[in-house]
Amino acid sequence: MHGLIDERRETRNFWALLAFGLAVLGAGLLAAHEMEVQGHIITGMDNQVVWGLPHVFAILMIVAASGVLNVASIGSVFGESVYKLRAPLAGLLCLALLAGGLMVLMLDLGRPERIIVAATHYNFKSIFAWNVILYSGMAAIVAVYLWTMFERRLAGWSKPAGVAALVWRFILTTGTGSIFGFLVARQAYQSALLAPLFIVLSFGWGLAVFMIVQAAMYGWNGVELPAGVERRLARLLAIFIGASLYLVAVFHITNLYYARQGDFEAFILLGRGGGEEFALLFWVGFVLLGSVAPFALLLWPAVRGPVGMGVAAGLVVLGGFAFLYVFIIGGQAWPLEIFPGHVVRSDFGDGHVARYVPRWPELLLGLGGVAAAFVLTIVGVRVLDFLPRDEPVAAEPTAPPP
Repeated sequence: MHGLIDERRETRNFWALLAFGLAVLGAGLLAAHEMEVQGHIITGMDNQVVWGLPHVFAILMIVAASGVLNVASIGSVFGESVYKLRAPLAGLLCLALLAGGLMVLMLDLGRPERIIVAATHYNFKSIFAWNVILYSGMAAIVAVYLWTMFERRLAGWSKPAGVAALVWRFILTTGTGSIFGFLVARQAYQSALLAPLFIVLSFGWGLAVFMIVQAAMYGWNGVELPAGVERRLARLLAIFIGASLYLVAVFHITNLYYARQGDFEAFILLGRGGGEEFALLFWVGFVLLGSVAPFALLLWPAVRGPVGMGVAAGLVVLGGFAFLYVFIIGGQAWPLEIFPGHVVRSDFGDGHVARYVPRWPELLLGLGGVAAAFVLTIVGVRVLDFLPRDEPVAAEPTAPPP
């Protein structure tokens, strides 16, 4: 009787969560409809800042979708049993995050129905066209990868599928970083370091999302994460945080080496010329709260634990959001220096820092993408068994009584 009551309560909780996710998703779709009907005039975007808050949500989810698959790769490709048990959940999260991010991306660009044109007419000189292939290829490969993990007859193909997913996700994240690196109309972005930077950032963001979802699933099912697994995940995330900080520092130091980028770096890092919000978000949001604080929590055994790891993972995700906001919005707000050494002024606003304030349709659309990933995840977990089940550790034998 008690088990039946618990099952009914769990079913009610599932439908409540699903209803909540669908409500937020519906609000996001309604906001996208309003942007389609009224135009982007109801947003904070303008002719200079054309990628706003929804793009921050979208890029974060797409990059994290690539990084979360790192958990599966460590298990299937490199044979680590602890991570192999978590490969199915990592594959599900990859598909969910990718779907949510692409939903936001398509709806924010305007004329979403023209995706048919992008899918049937390719311009192979455009990095955007290449990403259409990369995103659809990623979804197909991960779907096959999950199939090999759930179908015992295909178990022998799991490692080849895992290798294909590993290679493809590196290519996909390289393409995402190259969208900015090849964009000559924004001098703040141009750097060959962006491709490897986005790959390393994806490791930390993806693992953080995985740890949050895993903790929620364990709490829902009353399962406790083994201490040994907890330590391994904590150390791995700390390594990814350190690597991310290192490459971000190299990126900005490289920019400082070029004289033409000096003013932009002062704008982003020191808040000069009207960049106070970007400097605050970078140093407090990304460096302090999004990197240093979770790094300390993960490596300090006294405060780590389940709660400490959850807080650390959440801070990493928030830090990633702050980094992308500074990178995407700040890079567009800074004016393009067309004529170096000369001051350019016009009635249009050339040579001036753009002012961008996000509005409610952008926020709702971004949250709608997160809700889409949330709905796909909880439905997938409900339909199939994605809960990682660690083998119990045998207790050490005790000496017989004298």
